[in-house]
Formats: sequence, C-alpha cells, structure tokens
Amino acid sequence: MLILDLLAAGTQAAPQNKFGFLEALEQGGFIAYATVIILGIMSFGSFYILFTKWFEQSKLLRQYREIRASFWKAPTLREGAAKLDKNSAWRQLVDDGIAAEDQHAKMTDALEAHDWLHGSLARSEATINARLSSGLPFLATVGATAPFIGLFGTVVGIYRALIAIGLAGSASIDKVAGPVGEALIMTALGLLVAVPAVLAYNYLQARNKTISGLLTGFSNDVLANITSKGAVKPAVVTAPAKPAAAPAKPAAAPAKP
Repeated sequence: MLILDLLAAGTQAAPQNKFGFLEALEQGGFIAYATVIILGIMSFGSFYILFTKWFEQSKLLRQYREIRASFWKAPTLREGAAKLDKNSAWRQLVDDGIAAEDQHAKMTDALEAHDWLHGSLARSEATINARLSSGLPFLATVGATAPFIGLFGTVVGIYRALIAIGLAGSASIDKVAGPVGEALIMTALGLLVAVPAVLAYNYLQARNKTISGLLTGFSNDVLANITSKGAVKPAVVTAPAKPAAAPAKPAAAPAKP
C-alpha cells in the first residue's frame, strides 16, 4: 500500500511556480502593469536617444577630421563649402558666414560689420549646439524619475502585503511572498531603467562639449578668413608620410668548396 501511495505521488504534476514575474504582475493588477509599461517606454526612449545621438555625434567628428584635411585647401570659402555635405553642421556654419559677409557690406561702421559677422556665426553655432542637445533632457528626466516610479510600485506592493497579513491574521510566507516579490521587482526595474539613462546622459553630454569646442574653433577660423579676405587660414593637417622601406640586402654568394 505504501508503494502504491509513493507511485501515485510521483505521477502527480509538479507544483507550479506562483511567484514568478508574470504572476506578480497579475497580482498587482492595473497599477503593476501601468508601472511596468511606463518604465518600458522610458527604457526604450533612453536607448533610442543614446544610439541616435551617438551616430549623429560620430558623423560630426568624422566630418571634422575630413574638414581639417581638405576644406582649407580650397582657394575660397565658397569653393570649400561646395565640397561639404549639404546637411552638415560645418556646412551650415560656412554658409551662414558667407551670408553674413554678403550682408555686412551694408554696415557703415567697420566695428558694426565685425560684430555682425561674429554674431551671425555665434547664432549659427548656438543653433547647432541646441540640435545636438535635443533628447538629453529626456535622459535626465528618466534618470531622475524612474527610481521613484519603481518606488511607487514598491509602496503599492508592500501595502498589498500588509492587507494580506491583516486578512489572514498571520504573516505566513504564502500570503506575503507575492506582494513583497512584486515590490522588489518594481524597485529593481526602476533602477534598471534609471542607471543606463544617467550613464547615457553623461556620456553624450561629454561628447557634446567636445563637439562644441570644435565648432567654436572652426567658427573662429571662418570669421578670421572672412575678415582677412581669405588671407588667414589654419594650418592644414596632413597625414604623416610613411617611411620608405629599407632596400633589401643582396643575397650572400654561396661558399666555394
């Protein structure tokens, strides 16, 4: 009889896990689902901004290296601008400088003409920097608010655990494991969303500062070139020439017997 009971117990289905992630969401109801959806949207937006801004910054840095090697070889700014990409930020600076040069002839005072050129280039530079900074406020918002959104889910989970304890009259593990597990999951999700957003914000902000410095330097070079009628140009950076290969040594003559 004992053997039959053991065999019957072995053939029964294994108990299902009632404390998994999906089960915790089902127990949490609308609030748990809403919290996870909001955090998911924040996470997706953060990674989307990270990759799109990274590609945009990399493109600008690559174009700057090409400009330093070829742009200033052109006789005039107009000819050099024709070699640049029409959608490039560097092309925008040159075009705005050329447009300001065409308009500054109407200035009767030389100082006013210089200020007009400088202000036009500074305004163009500020426009480019503003476009580079787009999306970063979203990352900062996610990094600042995601932990609190997860904490809201945590508070709700703990509240539900306390209600379960009150209804059961005892703090048995089967009554509080689900709500407490849900609370811990919400805390972890909030941190999982916030930490990458903060890291992405700091990384992209540092690269933007580098690009901003390059834009300022290039803008000053364009201004100096315009005000000097093309006489002032920065030094052209060229790749170092490869050293010539050493001549091969003649083969040694075979020894005589």
